[in-house]
Amino acid sequence: MTHTKLAVLIDADNARPGVIEGLLGEIAKYGTAHVKRIYGDWTLPNLGGWKEVLLRHSIQPIQQFRYTVGKNATDSAMIIDAMDLLYGGRFDGFCLVSSDSDFTRLAARIRESGLTVYGFGERKTPEPFRTACDKFIYTEVLAIESDEKTVPAPARRTDKELRGDTQLMNLLRNALSACSDDNGWAALGPLGGIVNKQAPDFDPRNYGYAKLSELIKAIALFETEERQIGSGRHIFVRQRKTGKPPAGKAKTTDS
Repeated sequence: MTHTKLAVLIDADNARPGVIEGLLGEIAKYGTAHVKRIYGDWTLPNLGGWKEVLLRHSIQPIQQFRYTVGKNATDSAMIIDAMDLLYGGRFDGFCLVSSDSDFTRLAARIRESGLTVYGFGERKTPEPFRTACDKFIYTEVLAIESDEKTVPAPARRTDKELRGDTQLMNLLRNALSACSDDNGWAALGPLGGIVNKQAPDFDPRNYGYAKLSELIKAIALFETEERQIGSGRHIFVRQRKTGKPPAGKAKTTDS
């Protein structure tokens, strides 16, 4: 059971009510949300869909009037609150929910203080904010319901498509090289840790696979084996010596 204390701060102008259930489920993997706040001008009709969601999940709405057209006072209020919580020293990490690059410096500042930052946003989120976080999760992979329709999970990519993704292959090969032993084997846990450090927005669900092990097996260019270590079983990975998929490998189908 984890005792990691997290502060969850949500930019209502850049998030949808339908993301909350999947979002909170994802956050529970990393710790306990001791503070859940959402920022916006609640006098405006476009935020009306949030009321039921906030009550159901005990999220505290913070009212912030717009002082002038074209200026986002909501961002400023959220940043000020985040710094107050940071200086209070009660938390181990922050969850920043927004697709807005204005929170890039905030994420970097929190990390400078030694705390972990989890970012959540849509695929349109600018790269500077994504890379400023320790880990960034696209809300599309949570496959939850939005206000109007179901947000589909990313389609499962075939083995050929995965092998043709140069960025993905370089990422995995570099990480494997960094943590493998003399025989080329690397434990999956450390491998995944290096991948996430190199690419905070990496997530096997972006490719249609629930786990990193499933993604690696689908590529068909790596060998995997389970080993008994202590009381648990661990997966190890290494690149196939031929550099090619095994003969007769069936193509991965979308499902």
